[in-house]
Order: sequence, then structure tokens, then C-alpha cells
Amino acid sequence: MTDVVLECRELSKEYAIGPQRLKVLDGVNLTLRRGERIAIVGSSGSGKTTLLNMLGGLDTPSEGEVWLAGQQMSALRESERGKLRNTGLGFVYQFHHLLAEFSALENVSMPLLIGSRPIADVRARAEEMLARVGLSARTGHKPAELSGGERQRVAIARALINQPACVLLDEPTGNLDQHTARGIQQLMLELSQSLKTAFLVVTHDLALAGQMDRALTLNEGRLQEKQIR
Repeated sequence: MTDVVLECRELSKEYAIGPQRLKVLDGVNLTLRRGERIAIVGSSGSGKTTLLNMLGGLDTPSEGEVWLAGQQMSALRESERGKLRNTGLGFVYQFHHLLAEFSALENVSMPLLIGSRPIADVRARAEEMLARVGLSARTGHKPAELSGGERQRVAIARALINQPACVLLDEPTGNLDQHTARGIQQLMLELSQSLKTAFLVVTHDLALAGQMDRALTLNEGRLQEKQIR
């Protein structure tokens, strides 16, 4: 059985700007294995978020294919892609995107509620994930009552609630102070080791990138190995 959880082959993306064509990604190849941690770095506007969105099935490539858990994304109906994303992927963004009117426990529960799980099971699982990220005492607090680091921990717990094979993170420490960012970094490393979850991180934070198993740079639409340590 293969341990590849996410893969893309010859992935390209073009945008039409008037009569011109802007190629943002140009034949990108990437393989992410179970438990592996990869960072992608690059300048602003280099296409990092575009790549992440296509890997997550949120955007359609101009050319190339994406496989998640062995399934070719383009071969699935939209409803099937949505179900696969919900069960196979977790997402964490620079801005946590928590629902302001709901508690930490309710926010973390959302992906499981979409799957129509029994409420008692959902609550138990959400409490377990919040405990893993050190927020057992904050389950009833709404986002406005949490610090920036705590809100990002809730977002990470939400991303992991379905026990996905892979979590995609877009600048997860970009909106945090240095001390809080290092705490989130250490948390991600611990969770990837204990849960065997693959992490693909888009970041400007070279300290975070240096803690990953591999770091890649996106330059002129192509991925290249980057030496950081």
C-alpha cells in the first residue's frame, strides 16, 4: 500500500489578463507522504497560495492533475470532491476563519457535523482535539475571548478533527508575534509526529520552514529544493 497522501503532476495555472496570458505555475510536481512535513517558501505573488488551493481542490489547474488519497480530483463530481476534502484534508489559514458566534468546541466540531456524526461522538472528539492543542479550559470561549495564538490552536484542532491524512497550512504563523508563532510551530511538529499527519506549509517564516523535513521554493512557477538549515 502506498504511503503517498497527496500528489500533483505537471500542474500549471494561467490567468487571462486582457489579451495576455499570465502563467503563475509551470509544470509543478510534488509528492507528500504520510507523516511528512514540507514547507513551500517564495516571494509574495509567486503563486504559493494558488498552488495550495489547487492541491486542496479549491481551484482548478489549467493543466496537470492532483491526487488525494489515491483519487484523481478531476475525475470526481463536485459533491465527491467536497466529501474527499472534508475527510482527507485539513486547512489552516493565516487568519483563523473561526465563526465568531460559536464557541471553540462548536467551531472544532463543524467538520464532523457536516458528516452527520452523532452529537455525543462529535463533542467527545472535539474535546479530545482541544485537549491535544492545550485548550481544555477554553472549550466554551468564543473567538473574541481567545488570544491570537489560542484562536490559531482552535483552527489547528478543527483541521485535525477528521483525522485527515494531510493538513494544508497557508501562513499559519504570519499573523502572530514571534513568541506565539514559535509555540504554534512546536505544536505542529508534535502533532505531526504523534498523529502521523502530513503537513504542507506555505510560509515566509524561514524558522518554521527550517523545522520541516523538506523546504521547497516556488520561483517563476516552478518548485525547487531549498537549503535552509
